[in-house]
Amino acid sequence: MEQIYGVMDVLFPFEWAEFSFMKNAFLAVLLITPLFGLVGTMVVNNRMSFFSDALGHSALTGIAIGVLLGVDNYLLSMLGFALLFALGISAVIGSGVSSADTIIGVFSSTGLALGVVLLSASGGFAKYSSYLIGDILTVQPEEIALLAVLLVVVLLVWGLFFNKFLLASINADLAASKNIREGTVQKVFVILVAVLVTVSIKWVGVLIINSLLVLPAASARNVARSMRGYHVWSVCLSLFSGVTGLLLSYYLGTAAGGTIVLVAAVLFALTFCFSAVSGRRRAA
Repeated sequence: MEQIYGVMDVLFPFEWAEFSFMKNAFLAVLLITPLFGLVGTMVVNNRMSFFSDALGHSALTGIAIGVLLGVDNYLLSMLGFALLFALGISAVIGSGVSSADTIIGVFSSTGLALGVVLLSASGGFAKYSSYLIGDILTVQPEEIALLAVLLVVVLLVWGLFFNKFLLASINADLAASKNIREGTVQKVFVILVAVLVTVSIKWVGVLIINSLLVLPAASARNVARSMRGYHVWSVCLSLFSGVTGLLLSYYLGTAAGGTIVLVAAVLFALTFCFSAVSGRRRAA
């Protein structure tokens, strides 16, 4: 890490770069925001914003299970529960017994309530309340390495499954005619989202993680004119939101996660206005 820090000192001769925690946070943002931008495109396409929000809420229950089992690394218990949670939602939605938004709402509220009850029963909820808002300034070098590995894995999965993801989201019947099993593709995607949400929840926070998945992709849809452009815009807007929000939070003394989301929200408003004006001009 010392070599990377040395390069950053040369590239960024600014006050914020004097601190190791800011350098770590900056590197984490460079790794994690492209993930949100990339995966968020399919979350928005599939209208799964409530699903990713539900996964975030399940994190507290994952932590509680880790506490009860005496697991030192809460990431393991959160990841295990999130995978079961995600596959459970997918299976119930696939049964067709109720609408998707109703099922996700039930799972989301249950997961959050169960986590709060289990943690408060042991008198330790305040100790874990930091997971609600997250703090990217606490990221450590070994966790940055984990994010780098996750980025590589997501890129590999995206390269292998993107066409299947896209076709299944556009037309399930057409996907079936191409021998694409929609159920299998959906499970791969929900597992991917579950892993991303769980790994990043500690630094992003339960309350705002869904915003970072949805806002950049939603903004990209306002300005993109092709699927390639949609992905490029989403990743770039996510990166811009992350870096700008992090630096603003340093100089303003505000929470990094919330500031990043506000920047992303401003970008959505600007792209929405741009799209509306462009639409009226084309109509005229």
